[in-house]
Amino acid sequence: MPDAGRMLYVPALLRGTDLGAVRRRAAAYRSSAVDGDLVRVRPGVYARDEEWRRARPEGRVVARARALIMGASAEPVLSHETAAAVHGFPLFRPHATKVHVSLEPCRPGAARGTIRHRAQLRDEDIVIVDGLRVTSMVRTVADVARTASFEQAVVVADAALRRVAGERPDRYDEVRAAEFRREVMSVAERSAHGVARASRVLAFADGRAQLPGESISRIRLTELGFRGISLQLPVPGPHGESYLVDFAVGEGRAGWLGEFDGRIKYADADLRSGRSVESVVDDEKRREDWIRGVRQQPMARWGWPHIDTADLLGARLRAFGIRPPR
Repeated sequence: MPDAGRMLYVPALLRGTDLGAVRRRAAAYRSSAVDGDLVRVRPGVYARDEEWRRARPEGRVVARARALIMGASAEPVLSHETAAAVHGFPLFRPHATKVHVSLEPCRPGAARGTIRHRAQLRDEDIVIVDGLRVTSMVRTVADVARTASFEQAVVVADAALRRVAGERPDRYDEVRAAEFRREVMSVAERSAHGVARASRVLAFADGRAQLPGESISRIRLTELGFRGISLQLPVPGPHGESYLVDFAVGEGRAGWLGEFDGRIKYADADLRSGRSVESVVDDEKRREDWIRGVRQQPMARWGWPHIDTADLLGARLRAFGIRPPR
């Protein structure tokens, strides 16, 4: 993910005026696909179809923001989930076409293809990231926490806390995390709307979640009635190393362990460090067998298809002999 030290890939943009005959054909098509080779990001701005498909949703969000600025007479302040993507945070189900911008109440409306937010921005609320004017990290988290869905807001808040307080998965600075929560809440309270929503998000957020799927999993586990959910439980390995388990729920014989498997570590060659998929899978199996033996607790594994709803995750857990309390 972008916030885990990996570069965010953003498709390169092409102006329609530079495309010659392709631009004229694009106008005739009036659709997002142009000649099967280009994708229209905004009117008059395109990206290569191959690059667009290669980009993750966050990269496409940033590309749409850059395309907006290419045609803007005055550069807007990018905010909310668009600013979160620019800051390098992962997103959960971002808007497929719109760019979020914040405008002073006296400013005229922004261009089409935007979601406009009226806001009194202070100097410290605006920063430059990769050449783009965006709301600061604190302001961005506050805005997302106030206005987005609980799932979307927790994913961003977890990522922000991970950046400021989680230098490594096994090291989490609770003091710095608490300070950041207070900073975000202070900004959220400047608004008349969404303060209670922001408070709920920040109380739930935990930077020890390493992936968006872990953030959503924690929400679903809570919806199922599980309590006492610990993240990144260290388990001593066979050669002095330490294995980290995504979730430890409950204690003793009544407790169990859980792993979210986003499949990215199998699909991404960089994360495999040159190893084959078969080698990675075999290592994971040995690791899991060792953890079960040391902890003497059941261990469940799930992925994105199982966390769309709490009921789906509950069914998955029952397949491992784990019954939700709900």
